[in-house]
Amino acid sequence: MSGATATPAARAARLGLLAVVNGFIRDNIRTIEMIGVLMRIFSFGLVSWMGPASPFLFVWAFNTVDAIMLSWCSLLKRDAAYSLLNLFWILVGVVGMLRAGGLIGS
Repeated sequence: MSGATATPAARAARLGLLAVVNGFIRDNIRTIEMIGVLMRIFSFGLVSWMGPASPFLFVWAFNTVDAIMLSWCSLLKRDAAYSLLNLFWILVGVVGMLRAGGLIGS
């Protein structure tokens, strides 16, 4: 069976799931980056509008997902500055979720 006619499952088994996911991201990188940026704008806009009444656990979880998306894109593009920035935002998001969930801090 040639690679062009292989089913997605057969292709995933042959190439490995990570390679398939990386290929999908590379094929759609501009769209994924735009979705990630819009997610970040939405999450910080929500906090800006709602202030202390913001659903902080949701905001941090949403922000962490966009940071993962943007990190993955920047790592595939080998963009060191944006990789560092977005990997940092993943760490900030995890700490924010732990704080919002009352697991750490006051």
